[in-house]
Amino acid sequence: MNAIECSGLGRTFGDRAAVEDLSLAIPSGTVFGFLGPNGAGKTTTVRMLTALIAPTTGEARVAGYQLGVENQEIRQAVGILTETPGMYERLSARQNLQFFARLYGLDALTADRQVERYLRLLGLWERREDRVGTFSKGMRQKLAIARAVLHEPRVVFLDEPTSGLDPEASLVVRRFIHDLRGEGRTIFLTTHNLPEADELCDLIGVFRTRLLVVDTPQNLRARLFGRGTRVRVSGGASRWLETLRGLSFVRDVVAEGDALRVTLADPDAENPRLVRALVLAGAEIQSVEPVSHSLEEVYLGLLESRERKSLEPVGAGRL
Repeated sequence: MNAIECSGLGRTFGDRAAVEDLSLAIPSGTVFGFLGPNGAGKTTTVRMLTALIAPTTGEARVAGYQLGVENQEIRQAVGILTETPGMYERLSARQNLQFFARLYGLDALTADRQVERYLRLLGLWERREDRVGTFSKGMRQKLAIARAVLHEPRVVFLDEPTSGLDPEASLVVRRFIHDLRGEGRTIFLTTHNLPEADELCDLIGVFRTRLLVVDTPQNLRARLFGRGTRVRVSGGASRWLETLRGLSFVRDVVAEGDALRVTLADPDAENPRLVRALVLAGAEIQSVEPVSHSLEEVYLGLLESRERKSLEPVGAGRL
């Protein structure tokens, strides 16, 4: 079952298109990373999917409810952390969450239980009676995340959840997102922290007004760079280039100092043949390891491809 489905979704402001022809399917229980530069339309997309603004074109279903028809049900089924969340600074952390819990429709007993649970999970229980006006930015952010999930939403939208947090607080938030996914929640995550997206996300969408591509991080790497193996050899790598270029299964090979970077269709199956050919040719092999590209390299490569119009937009993704 898909937690979020949209087809041809779009939004214009005057004569400017903020979001164009967005078609997407996000399976339930997925952490979906929504990546794109500032001004790409990510926040507008989130506002549409959470029924805060109406789309100009297209249709969508969120948590099983139809956008534009069951907007109130969508708002009850989702939680949202905005980029600049607001809190009542003269109230304590506990009072803030109790207030919002009642707005979510929780009874007093359930509200108390949920407030304690999430303050403890996010490391704020010892500061529960302190006024929010005395909190650091990181503490405010964790409190806002707690507010977004008090009512146990099935779909959670998080806009830059670790922005401005120190490494320790960021780790707490990332672990919390892992826990939410483990409970079967669907997380729609917008972030500029690409290592964080690489760690957390099952599925990545790269967006600039239109959806450029959506796939798993592993498949995006393979799509853009292919799959490869790095072989370190003694005495310099360039002398073995012709040996490898003569192998039918080697798609490309580049010498990098004492290493050979080899592009293969199926490294798991072809690495033994690759190593055997080098050994038979007289090479002394020091190590063999997979070639790894960061998500930042993938992301920038996809945007560059878009600029060259050599990558066609893709409408929907599946795990």
